[in-house]
Amino acid sequence: MKIWDISRTLWNDLAEWPGDEPFHFRLTKKIADGQSVNLGAITMGVHNGTHADAQFHFDAAGESIEKAPLEVYLGRAVVVDLAESFSQRREKQLITIEDLQAHAEEIGKTSRLLIKTGRWSDSAVFPKQIPVIAAQVPSWLQKNGVKLLGLDVPSMDEIDSKSLQNHHALAAAGIAIIESLDLSRVSPGIYNLAALPLKIAGGDGAPMRAVLWSD
Repeated sequence: MKIWDISRTLWNDLAEWPGDEPFHFRLTKKIADGQSVNLGAITMGVHNGTHADAQFHFDAAGESIEKAPLEVYLGRAVVVDLAESFSQRREKQLITIEDLQAHAEEIGKTSRLLIKTGRWSDSAVFPKQIPVIAAQVPSWLQKNGVKLLGLDVPSMDEIDSKSLQNHHALAAAGIAIIESLDLSRVSPGIYNLAALPLKIAGGDGAPMRAVLWSD
């Protein structure tokens, strides 16, 4: 069985969302200093690195992350590779229904869609602009039975968006959100996915260790 780790590494140089709490790890006790163990501590915003968004993140009445149904984050998933399209057309900023239509059969079979754009290759540098889904995509995904959407960029909406219309549209369509995946070493196709968010009471999101594997 081959396993692909599609999580971004949490490290002290990881680029955080502008204005958010950065990730920081430090050793509070060290064997080298005569302690019996090495003991670490972290501080971070919950949207650092690969993470799940809870509806509470963008809706005050939405459920927090510990209430998210785990079965959504566990099961078959299809990776759709749009990186070549985005690299050849730098002005391209929208993931459209036309981009996904050719993969409709695989998308319908798996109900979990991970989109590779290749637009965030260096985790130490926060992207100034990212591709996002077109406004018509959430309803198309719903019609095709999708219950989870993951992207390899830090948001479903544009960086400067205040309305977060894609977040709201996906929630209305019953589609869970994973952001900041690392799909750089993954080929397109169908895999098994495990991407369980941490159980944080009242959390607006949670980091996760996301992996793919093939039988």
